[in-house]
Amino acid sequence: MVNFIWLFFIVAGFIVAAVKGNIELVTQAAFEGAKSGVTVCFGLISVMVFWLGMMRIAEDAGLLQKLAVLLRPFVRFLFPSVPKDHPAIGYIMSNMSANILGLGNAATPMGIKAMQELQSLNPNKEMASPAMCTLLALNTASITLIPTTLIAIRMNYQSVNPTDIVGTTLVATFISTLAAIAVDKWYRRRNTPLFRTPPANPRGKG
Repeated sequence: MVNFIWLFFIVAGFIVAAVKGNIELVTQAAFEGAKSGVTVCFGLISVMVFWLGMMRIAEDAGLLQKLAVLLRPFVRFLFPSVPKDHPAIGYIMSNMSANILGLGNAATPMGIKAMQELQSLNPNKEMASPAMCTLLALNTASITLIPTTLIAIRMNYQSVNPTDIVGTTLVATFISTLAAIAVDKWYRRRNTPLFRTPPANPRGKG
């Protein structure tokens, strides 16, 4: 679906530029966009390397393990169908820890591994399990203490105070996380036998 959206934007840009007689602007915009993309990527490298290094130091110092211990009751509450000692629990906690610290790139591999482990527990391989949906929701709306990537982008564009978004980001991601958990629990309750709508009686009898 995303590919079709981008294709629509590209084709629409060409059509509008051709109608207005400024087709050369499309080529100019393409080169400027490529240049900006490379510049932003180079600006992100230093910040990502720094924070990934900090992540490794925190891991060696045992900070991530302590954070994982704090998250364990929360994870058990959110993923009741996953066995306590299953490998998926460890990957889920690592993914959540990295997201909380704003290291989305470091969280992605752990999220993929967690999904693979959850798929091994999934009885219906053609449909995502409730635990997989929960992980996806949390990974998308995760509370973030340090928005590393956004800070790096703001630094790259010479923001006067690139870290002034930390407070608002924390509030916004806290609200988004609560919303994700609430919606997830609501759907889980609807899928339980107690809240599932009984099938209609074909004879119309009670």
